[in-house]
Amino acid sequence: MKNSSKLQAPKDGWAGFKENLSADATAGFVVFLLAMPLSLGIAKASDFPPIMGLLTAIIGGLVVSFIAGSRMTIKGPAAGLIVVVAGSVAEFGGGEAGWRLALGAMVVAGLVQILFGVFKLGKLADIFPLSAIHGMLAAIGIIIIAKQVPVLLDVNPELYKGLSVFGMISSIPKFIANLDPKATLVGAVSLAVMMGWPYIKNQTIKKIPAPLVVLLIAIPAELIMDFEHTEPAYALLHIGNFVENVKFNADFSGISQAGVFIKYVIMFALVGTLESLLTVKAIDLVDPYKRKSNNDKDLIAVGAGNTLAALLGGLPMISEVARSSANVNSGAKTRWANFFHGFFILLFVLLATPVIEMIPNAALAAMLITVGIKLAHPKEFVNTFKIGKEQLAIFLVTIFFTIFEDLLVGIAAGIVLKMIIHLINGTPISSFFKAPTVVSFEGNEYLVEIDKAAVFSNFLGIKRKLEEIPAGFNVTIDLKNTKLVDHSVMENLHHFQHEYEEHGGTVKIIGLENHKAVSSHHLAARKLVNA
Repeated sequence: MKNSSKLQAPKDGWAGFKENLSADATAGFVVFLLAMPLSLGIAKASDFPPIMGLLTAIIGGLVVSFIAGSRMTIKGPAAGLIVVVAGSVAEFGGGEAGWRLALGAMVVAGLVQILFGVFKLGKLADIFPLSAIHGMLAAIGIIIIAKQVPVLLDVNPELYKGLSVFGMISSIPKFIANLDPKATLVGAVSLAVMMGWPYIKNQTIKKIPAPLVVLLIAIPAELIMDFEHTEPAYALLHIGNFVENVKFNADFSGISQAGVFIKYVIMFALVGTLESLLTVKAIDLVDPYKRKSNNDKDLIAVGAGNTLAALLGGLPMISEVARSSANVNSGAKTRWANFFHGFFILLFVLLATPVIEMIPNAALAAMLITVGIKLAHPKEFVNTFKIGKEQLAIFLVTIFFTIFEDLLVGIAAGIVLKMIIHLINGTPISSFFKAPTVVSFEGNEYLVEIDKAAVFSNFLGIKRKLEEIPAGFNVTIDLKNTKLVDHSVMENLHHFQHEYEEHGGTVKIIGLENHKAVSSHHLAARKLVNA
């Protein structure tokens, strides 16, 4: 049963390069325009030398694209890791020494990611409740906004040095009282452009990346107002010589602080892997050719890229969602688009460093605040509440503990609360990590019967059975014997249905007649009630 609507996928490798050179080079150029300022801003916000953000994007394009398991994702530094990176630099002592010691932990984390791929842990994202993952990302968004507000206002860094997230938020009136009028004007206009660009109706204008528009406004404004001579040094970006800075920069002596070292190895590997896998999953859904990525191979590629980048001084990379979406929307066909994005960044940094150093930091802060707003947008809270009150509770608890403690504690708190809710809803402890799943077939029909409970923590076993079913059959998933089907499983079964039907089969989910949805949302958790 072949899906006749499926487009013929482009060739891979060198044949794909020759076949799709124009489309991939064009898409790569568009993504470069988006990635270049964001990579600089992310590195600066992470307390890394700004040029090291470009190094990571270059490695993500020129090296990782050849070994990646996904064809349409763009590899580079991510705003979602700012909190972890800046935290590691601070805990290792700050400054250049803190940066080098953080790099040591990143090298080890990159090797751990390679092992994740080797041991086929590309399904890792499926064992975390979705509400906790979204809560973690929303918390990261809040932290980014809080830390970039004083940069947008061009406040003296001494005024916010060492402040906690809550300290930064409570100090906003003080920051406003001490703002720099010129830089704040540039920052405010840049923020307005970034926030307003998605609402532009003209499709031709809309194709121009918003960060490029910001640079086309901010750099001339900086020159007209003569920032170099009238503003403090911290108002402008300083990156130095790319070739001189790229060398062996990692310092592994931080291993003597075993607790801190291990904590950040886990955080870099875990958070980076989760974000990367979620992006690959999202981009596969919008790939016009419906190609399915190899998650394990992609983890090996990202891990290898992170190991190399950290050795040379770069930020950790992931498959980044905004750049990957822009890549698809710009008509990219193959992995060569990611290569070209890295190539254009390398070309620019070698030939146009003086132009980069004209960028006001307030403009970069505006770009990052926009990213933060997307991650922590009020609609994320509303959508989570619509799925169910228990999902909002997990979401909020994850945010609270992430901001008060760190990402690991936040995710752990979300998972613990989810398990407590499952116990209250009647999930047997015996089924927390194993759901009895029986697969039978007759002729063209496959029947999947799931017993006891289908929840986030036991979904990997269910998924393994589903993935063993060959393409092109009629699959029925029967949930009548489950006491609870949680939101994460409902969403994952929905994804399985979508992907399986793309390859010519059919999927029916039955047996929920005696289950009650916890909300009106079509993917809300279902609890068994007395028939």
